[in-house]
Amino acid sequence: MAYSGKYTTKNPQKYLGDPNNIVYRSLWERALMVKLDERDDVLNWGSEEMNIPYRSPIDNKIHRYFPDFVAKMRKVDGNTFIRMIEVKPYAQSIEPEKPKKVTKRFINEVMTWGVNKAKWDAARAYCADKGWEFTVITEKELFPKSPK
Repeated sequence: MAYSGKYTTKNPQKYLGDPNNIVYRSLWERALMVKLDERDDVLNWGSEEMNIPYRSPIDNKIHRYFPDFVAKMRKVDGNTFIRMIEVKPYAQSIEPEKPKKVTKRFINEVMTWGVNKAKWDAARAYCADKGWEFTVITEKELFPKSPK
């Protein structure tokens, strides 16, 4: 199976945007698309349909962040809320620990973390202004291990 491709929705009326052009960039994004598409508590959803400006700590310039998903959801009590969702590997969702010897890999991890944190801080501020929620979902939430 390809790691990226086009997703075919079962409920095109729920998709915000062109339901014939839904692109996933990882199998984890695809897994979340299936959940958003099929869950009854998800009223509508979109994928990379908006952008948020953020300042990169790498070059100190303004860039555009395209959050993976935005979904309007229904709570058990019937009220609705909007959640912005980013899908990332767990290792990229936490600040890397400094090893005994600084390596090129560690420097790359720090740079990735710094950019991700800047994006997510901008997303949290954007969501707070709108009364939305923001969450980062990793493989731990997408594929929870069943208790033995």
